[in-house]
Amino acid sequence: MNNTSVDGPATRAAARPASEASNAAPVVLELIGVRRHFGSGDRRVQAVDGVDLSIRRGEVVALLGPNGAGKTTTLDMLLGLTEPSSGSVQVLGVTPDQATSSGAIGAVLQTGGLLGDLTVGETVRLIASLYGAGAAARVPEVLARADLEHLARRRVSKCSGGEQQRVKFALAMVSDPDILVLDEPTAGMDVTARRHFWDVMRADADAGRTIIFATHYLEEAEQFARRTVVMHRGTIVADAPTALLRASLGERTVSATVGTTSAALVTTLNATDGVTAVRLDGDRLSLRATDSDAAARILLDNGAHDLEIAAPTLETAFTALTEN
Repeated sequence: MNNTSVDGPATRAAARPASEASNAAPVVLELIGVRRHFGSGDRRVQAVDGVDLSIRRGEVVALLGPNGAGKTTTLDMLLGLTEPSSGSVQVLGVTPDQATSSGAIGAVLQTGGLLGDLTVGETVRLIASLYGAGAAARVPEVLARADLEHLARRRVSKCSGGEQQRVKFALAMVSDPDILVLDEPTAGMDVTARRHFWDVMRADADAGRTIIFATHYLEEAEQFARRTVVMHRGTIVADAPTALLRASLGERTVSATVGTTSAALVTTLNATDGVTAVRLDGDRLSLRATDSDAAARILLDNGAHDLEIAAPTLETAFTALTEN
């Protein structure tokens, strides 16, 4: 799905940067009490179950969750590709269909085929022709931003999965949309292509484009998203700034090399308030603690060395929120 922007580049450039998005920015995407089920009777599947979500202009939001959590269905409803069974969805104050028709959204989706007989360049120029001279003039820039210049004459059918994903990205960007929705956008890309993709996205976010993306790569959410929403079994189980969510467990990992007193040290640590998951692997001891300084002091007082303290990762928080 690729549409021209309602506001255009001039308006977006003046928007608040994503890194400074605040409650003063207008809400551009909103779901209220949204539910979506498929099938009926014994075959009924509740894909989304009572989701409330508001996203403001300039925010960069990661949507995380295990397979079947409802992420793709939620994005499909934001794009007007499927209707909610109940509840309401609005994009820029109107229905998703109206927002799509007015040209507010670009999307990179997991599904949706490309015409294999066309070349990459022909594909991008064809879609650009739907949006007038402005979009057509942007084709060289879009090909460069998607790192497709050297593939412009290659038939789409000859492109790898990651290369085809970059073609979809180019199609989403050719209309210069104000809101970008990404569903597993880097699936199939190699490490270099993924890094280039997120460099481009980071620049767009800093210019004020609103971005919501679903990903299985937790490091992408941790490095790029200012806000993370975690879904599990069709509901939102966490919605917070990414750094705050990462630290929400309140425990840090402490590890050190220990000597011959390791058995007694393990006993001492297990009896210490706030210390959990003490593990000894050879002469390397690791633990989790709410007070990492106190745990480190015990280790050092008992002759430990090569001490390391690590803050919680987003993966740790994600696992804790979705493991049940």
